[in-house]
Amino acid sequence: MIQREEIQHVFIVGAKSLGAYGGYETFVNKLTEYHQYNHQIKYHIACKANGDGCMDETTLEGVLTKKKDDCGNVTEFEYHGARCFKIMLPNIGAAQAIYYDIAALKNCCEYINKNHIKHPIVYILACRIGPFVRYFKKRIHKLGGEMWINPDGHEFLRKKWSAPIRKYWKISEQLMVKYADYVICDSINIEKYINESYKKYNPKTTYIAYGAETRKSSLEENDSRLKEWYDQKGLTKKEYYLVVGRFVPENNYEIMIREFMCSHSKKDFAIITNVNQKFLEQLEQKLHFQRDPRIKFVGTVYDQELLMKIRENAYGYFHGHEVGGTNPSLLEALGSTELNLLLDIGFNREVAENAALYWNKEEGNLAKLIDASDLLDEKICESYGMKAKKRIETAYSWTYISRRYTEEFLKKFFDN
Repeated sequence: MIQREEIQHVFIVGAKSLGAYGGYETFVNKLTEYHQYNHQIKYHIACKANGDGCMDETTLEGVLTKKKDDCGNVTEFEYHGARCFKIMLPNIGAAQAIYYDIAALKNCCEYINKNHIKHPIVYILACRIGPFVRYFKKRIHKLGGEMWINPDGHEFLRKKWSAPIRKYWKISEQLMVKYADYVICDSINIEKYINESYKKYNPKTTYIAYGAETRKSSLEENDSRLKEWYDQKGLTKKEYYLVVGRFVPENNYEIMIREFMCSHSKKDFAIITNVNQKFLEQLEQKLHFQRDPRIKFVGTVYDQELLMKIRENAYGYFHGHEVGGTNPSLLEALGSTELNLLLDIGFNREVAENAALYWNKEEGNLAKLIDASDLLDEKICESYGMKAKKRIETAYSWTYISRRYTEEFLKKFFDN
């Protein structure tokens, strides 16, 4: 065992950036925020220097620039007390995600070796590099460290991938579980799946979910930022349904839009996401949503207090994610929005339990639920909101989640 005054270095690979939309991006941002005054843990966070979802540290407050390249581009900075390092990537399509993790792991190993870091933990988010993971495990072990993974949801079920790529993701997951020293699952159902599917490897697992806030936004109703945003987007408090996240097939946005268009709701449907004009044109050809003035693509919102207030003021929130894991956007909605309408799958019920309403993908099902939701008594909506916040406070608060990670990161090398 080592002495208490020593530091546990944790290297996190797999998030594109800190603070952007996305589960892992939210996770590393909040984990470092809640641990920034914990002097026993030092984080080293890999970030994408270029490409989709890359790190833009100018959008964050409190960033300290540490290193720049010869062209003046930031290559390393400090945020929340964490050392964040950027990885430049070639434009190689879908393989870029695999390249990113490999390049980041090489960087981690070189840094550990150069700085003589004792007992490091290298924590890999998602299972993208299975064919290469045995090599990195040996290298990390040689440096005196351990390789931990977080398997996320079922990547091999995502509709955006072709059949050969989905097969790769499944094999990659198998290999990463096989060689991992420790597997942290963000869902009870995911942990169960890992232990049942890969029983022959006897994986060492634990369950730690993502977290969420239950506090109110610091913005008042008359705040100029909120009023200006509402005026620009044509929205009114409690007169809109909301969804926040990436527009990918497994989030079922198309179904939500189509069903909302079939509903009789007088409210708007505000969609906060980062889609480009070409994508919107393709979507218009499928759904003709522009004929319905209630459907509003309102862009992105990176001001976290403003986004929290927009969530609070929504009449209802739609959640259609279906490929597993504890989804951060769902947790944030349960912590902020009174009425939540969720796709009825095990992962979502595991999180929300009886604090939400549920819909399925049958034609007309969600439209009927929307119409019924519009007629709910205000007190019933409030009761759902109270149950949702209670659920977050008891099982998913960032205070609790950060404490669990402290326990896991320190128990391996520190005396209790």
